[in-house]
Amino acid sequence: MKVLMLNGSANRNGNTYRALKEIGIQLEKEGIEYEIFQMGGGAVRDCIGCRQCTEQGCIFTDDTVNEFIAKAKEADGFVFGTPVYYAHPSGRVLSFLDRVFYSSGRIFAFKPGASVAVARRGGTSASFDAMNKYFGISQMPVAGSTYWNLVHGAKPGEAELDAEGLQTMRNLARNLAWMMKCFEKGAQAGIALPQAERGNSTNFIR
Repeated sequence: MKVLMLNGSANRNGNTYRALKEIGIQLEKEGIEYEIFQMGGGAVRDCIGCRQCTEQGCIFTDDTVNEFIAKAKEADGFVFGTPVYYAHPSGRVLSFLDRVFYSSGRIFAFKPGASVAVARRGGTSASFDAMNKYFGISQMPVAGSTYWNLVHGAKPGEAELDAEGLQTMRNLARNLAWMMKCFEKGAQAGIALPQAERGNSTNFIR
């Protein structure tokens, strides 16, 4: 089993990466592989609702959205990490995930996910809440921890000083690993996935 994590920070080795790395270290102890996918600092398009999605994902191929989708198809669980800017997730990570889920949301169904927010001080809870919206609309079970999935730190390396935050990351990893193992056992026991109804789209605005 493998967890795919998204580092939504342009800083490849900053505090968001450190939070995800702590999760990864614990996942390995639980016998689960992980990969941290780096968004990097390149430009990221917004989703424009063009409805031109392809089997590979988004029709636009000038960034790493479709590369992430290809990896997501093979992953068994997910963690999305974001730095906090102006009490909100990074605009880049939201644009990235909007296109990932708009084009390929069904590949995430029944795979557990979690989000992580990293900030100097304020805005973490609001950012955590915004990131969790992707899970509910995509039939994804959500892994929790012993506190909200928050780590604090401004300058690179300061997350190392947030003992409670890193503890929360380790407990999150344990819970995520437990969920994934339970789902695997359920599949082996022949428990079928629930079938979702499709087709109805109520819209009262004319």
